[in-house]
Amino acid sequence: MSGTTMIVLIVFISVGSGVIYDMYKKHLEFKHKMQNNNSDSNKQLSAVNAEVLALKERVQTLEAIVTDSSFAVKQEINKL
Repeated sequence: MSGTTMIVLIVFISVGSGVIYDMYKKHLEFKHKMQNNNSDSNKQLSAVNAEVLALKERVQTLEAIVTDSSFAVKQEINKL
């Protein structure tokens, strides 16, 4: 192997390892950002789920009131 070939090979290995290291750093940064986004999304999802459960309970209460027979009688009396 000639001296020029060895120099080119050393430069190629040095540059290549630097590029691979930078790619790995970018990958880790991206992974960290995605984890933060996922945790924010999970918090929002939990809040929405809690709100949906509260609304379902309210709807059940309203359905119970409207389907109650005494409510229908009160409505008939109010119409008169």
